[in-house]
Amino acid sequence: MISLLEKYSKVSWFFVILISLAIFYISSLTFLPGPPIIINVRSIFYHFFAFFFLAFFLLPALVKGKNKALIFIAIILAIMYGVSDEFHQLFTPGRVSSFSDFLIDSIGVLLASFVYTISLRIRKKER
Repeated sequence: MISLLEKYSKVSWFFVILISLAIFYISSLTFLPGPPIIINVRSIFYHFFAFFFLAFFLLPALVKGKNKALIFIAIILAIMYGVSDEFHQLFTPGRVSSFSDFLIDSIGVLLASFVYTISLRIRKKER
């Protein structure tokens, strides 16, 4: 699947833009207070998976399996989007910026980059 995302990088870029817009939109919403444990678990899953999939599509779109030096650039771009997301929440009524959310975003990005790197190594061995 990852090789298809590299081959059809326009599809990957489409999902990168779609996920980025979804993250921005969700960060703009104001949520009603609820049970803290449930909100924290939802927040952890949301942040992790949103940024995992952002990086999951950004890596093949940018690297295309060829220029491995761009992996680092893709990681930095995805993590910086996490920083901008938390900064955006500073100005959104009813929302708070959280360093722990940024860390969860970063873990999602790093895990996606690990999956991508492993995929590259497996495909290299198969050749």
